[in-house]
Amino acid sequence: MSDAPIRSTGEISARRFLHLATLFEGSLVLVAYVIGWLGGVDPWADLRFDALGWLYGLAATLPLFLASHACYRQAQSFEPMRQVKDFLIERMGPVLDGCRGHELVYLGLLAGVTEEVLFRGVIQPLMESGMGSWPGLIASNLLFALVHAVTPLYAVLAGLTGTYLGLSLDLGGERNLLIPILIHACYDMLAFRMVVRSYREARGRRF
Repeated sequence: MSDAPIRSTGEISARRFLHLATLFEGSLVLVAYVIGWLGGVDPWADLRFDALGWLYGLAATLPLFLASHACYRQAQSFEPMRQVKDFLIERMGPVLDGCRGHELVYLGLLAGVTEEVLFRGVIQPLMESGMGSWPGLIASNLLFALVHAVTPLYAVLAGLTGTYLGLSLDLGGERNLLIPILIHACYDMLAFRMVVRSYREARGRRF
């Protein structure tokens, strides 16, 4: 059986999802500008396209994905994790399966750029300036967890992931927004492929 995306029945929903994702995620940049303007923070102030930023961003994706993959593979032995996996396969699987490879890359880049500009480019610096570095890091990622709270465990995992991304800002000693953007984008691309694979395997189709 072909491993190409099946778009005859899922094409409309996949395209609609891409459009909605673009509108929603794109609106986060507008939110970042508004909050940044109110708080006196330039969302792009710490973005630098230097070699170390690329290196740290790509390298730091691996441990995050390996940890996530290990949890995902052991989901059947831990009920809350099974609920997360079921949600991803049942709710996201059909839509992501209707997307082509370049569209999954686009979705990963979209989320990586927009969410990191908002949370690591604006919200975290604002909270750090008002509360201190560690309280600001924690508070900003409690908010990050809250907006990802599709299940209680998913919220916890999102909060931990957000903290990892927040800490990655300062890898190498000088703050660079490129690092969490790369980690988030690359991680999402890999995670989307993992969900599509599970969705197809559950239906007896080749990945």
